[in-house]
Amino acid sequence: MEKTLTAVHVHKPHDSETDKPVILLIDDNEEILDFLSDDLSDKYIVLTATSASIALDILHEQIVQLVISDVMMDGMDGFELCQVIKSSFELAHVPVILLTAKNSLQSKIEGLEQGADAYIEKPFSPEYLQAQVASLLKNRDKIKQYFANSPLVHIKTIAHSRHDELFLEKLNDLILVNLNNKELSVEHLADMMNMSRPTLYRKIKSISDMTPNELINLARLKKAAELLNEEELKIYEISDLVGYSSQTHFGRNFLKQFGMSPSDYIMHRPQRNEG
Repeated sequence: MEKTLTAVHVHKPHDSETDKPVILLIDDNEEILDFLSDDLSDKYIVLTATSASIALDILHEQIVQLVISDVMMDGMDGFELCQVIKSSFELAHVPVILLTAKNSLQSKIEGLEQGADAYIEKPFSPEYLQAQVASLLKNRDKIKQYFANSPLVHIKTIAHSRHDELFLEKLNDLILVNLNNKELSVEHLADMMNMSRPTLYRKIKSISDMTPNELINLARLKKAAELLNEEELKIYEISDLVGYSSQTHFGRNFLKQFGMSPSDYIMHRPQRNEG
């Protein structure tokens, strides 16, 4: 009987583990799953599945940062799984590494055509797989940090697919339209996006590493930076316009996010072509 395995402790992770990226391994050979899980679990929280169907169930329930799948599996193979992930509105942002014994050029092309982010031939060294995983996650993290810390960089910067870009632009537009609503919540956003609250939460968290509320606050601050850059309104007017109940609270949040106060930002006003 097929089963879902986890390579980490079944109890609640220690605080030091909660910040680890979550990786999903898929292979119908449990010995390979155990081997790869043991190798990766020092640095990552590792979930495993013995089939593509189990993997998809996990992906719809858990926040996963990266997928590693064997190509040759009974039922849905790795190519098909990759295609499903990359064509899914909810999952398209998740990087996929395909593992295969097929070393023909055609199989490599097929993997890339299905949207795979990396294609590794068997046999491979565990160190090489570790390097590929680290590289993909590091590049994603750099983009997320750049977006979060740069006042004028647009949200679509963190999109990794057309699906993500459309989702983020719609989300950002809805937040901006409702900026003066100090009570704007995840529930309101989910209703306006025609999504369930858990689905919206997972999608936003996976793409941005932020909760929906954190993303709402960042959208407020980025709009404020845009208005400060135009120098047409007073700081207290901008604070109220983007939904803050007090200028003090606004200034504190702006400083925490961007490393400078609103008044300092005005003094060191960046060029208009940022982002």
